[in-house]
Amino acid sequence: MHPSTLAKRVYLFLFILIIAFYLYGLGQLPLLGPDEPRYAQVAREMFLTGDLITPRLGGHTWFEKPALLYWMTAAAFRVFGVSEWAARLGPAICGLLTIAAVWWVGREIDLGFQSLVVTATCLGLIVFSRAASFDVVITMTTTWALAFFLLHELDTKRNKHWLLIGFYCFVGVSLLAKGLVGIVIPFGVVGLYYILRRRWPQRSVLLSLIWGVPLALAVSAIWYGPVIAKHGWRFVDDFFVQHHFARYVSNKYHHPQPIYFYPAIILMLALPWTVQFVEALVKARRWAWRGADNLSVVRVFSFAWLLLPIVFFSFSSSKLPGYVLPALPAAALLIADVLRPRKPVVFVSIASATVVLVLIALTFAAEPFAERESVKHLLVLADARGFANAPVLAQRSDDRSAEFYAYDRGVYNAQGEPVTFDEMSVSEARARGGKFVVLIPVQYVENFRGSPGIEVIGDNGRTAILGWNP
Repeated sequence: MHPSTLAKRVYLFLFILIIAFYLYGLGQLPLLGPDEPRYAQVAREMFLTGDLITPRLGGHTWFEKPALLYWMTAAAFRVFGVSEWAARLGPAICGLLTIAAVWWVGREIDLGFQSLVVTATCLGLIVFSRAASFDVVITMTTTWALAFFLLHELDTKRNKHWLLIGFYCFVGVSLLAKGLVGIVIPFGVVGLYYILRRRWPQRSVLLSLIWGVPLALAVSAIWYGPVIAKHGWRFVDDFFVQHHFARYVSNKYHHPQPIYFYPAIILMLALPWTVQFVEALVKARRWAWRGADNLSVVRVFSFAWLLLPIVFFSFSSSKLPGYVLPALPAAALLIADVLRPRKPVVFVSIASATVVLVLIALTFAAEPFAERESVKHLLVLADARGFANAPVLAQRSDDRSAEFYAYDRGVYNAQGEPVTFDEMSVSEARARGGKFVVLIPVQYVENFRGSPGIEVIGDNGRTAILGWNP
């Protein structure tokens, strides 16, 4: 068999394994945390109403994030039905597309196999690809944008004009993925790359700004245009002012972390390749930072790609681990470079062990943890006790799963927040008529046991569910 034919078959086999791994068990766990249930619910309301312009949660406008994830999830709901599996399918596909983009770049410097194995087995990408959240979506779009630009910089025989078109198109898609950071990361990385190389961009790159920026804006305008036309300043203030600028410069959303938070996070996201990642950074001092060969270009570009998101988000007043996920593909390329002289059996063994451990954890350990972090099964208990159609008074906590699993029964206030048990008086409850399902922290359940009109139905160790008949 010809070596090239064998290599193609090996890659085909690897891609099939990776796809199977990333799609396995997406629906095994309930939607968890504050984000997964809400984002899935916004997508469901888009799907049910047919309005693909206005994100809504509980019937109230929800302008926290742009539309790309919602569109992918709504499409999955239409094809496969509403389920946890369908809610996570879009992010899983984004994870796979991220792997493909890094492999595409790695192949140009004879690191295709290493980059494929490393990227696919980084725990950061594995975990975020299994969650209905925006972080892996923006990671995918910025990775493809930067892959196009990096290949434009390499000495290839491709039509470089089309590579720049790809770059600007994916910048536009990145705006649809997570807002203004979709511009900050690609353009910031490119600018930092030229600074590190200590040279000006090529004339074709500078001229491309004339048509490329309008192209990126035109791509993003497929949603921003209609939503601004429909909601005007209300959208601009909520989306840009509150959830971009106020989130960055203030602690309004209560996610403070120290300045060194993201350097520590990227080391964890890179597991099980953290040692090799540190080794790559140590070796950077010996790089030919202005070298014209493809390997030097990829190294410096990857370093800029790694550094820009970490520095940018380190100065944000609001910090969450997923914000720095777009830097992980760059780390994977640097790790692949370190693995070049090593025998494949060594790093394939590390990758295989990681996959096996993840599958074991997902199959045997994750479900008990997930039961505590979701009210899905508590609502099933309440349904069986005669509260199937009762409105739900949920909590405002890290567990927002009631917003998905009781999507047509949740009670919201005028600000679109769930109405809690202590916010509704007995007289107001009686005026509404009928029964209520109440979710409270489990430590308070004994305060209500034996109270008239209140039935303690059960708990999951963290949250208790009550039946209230005022």
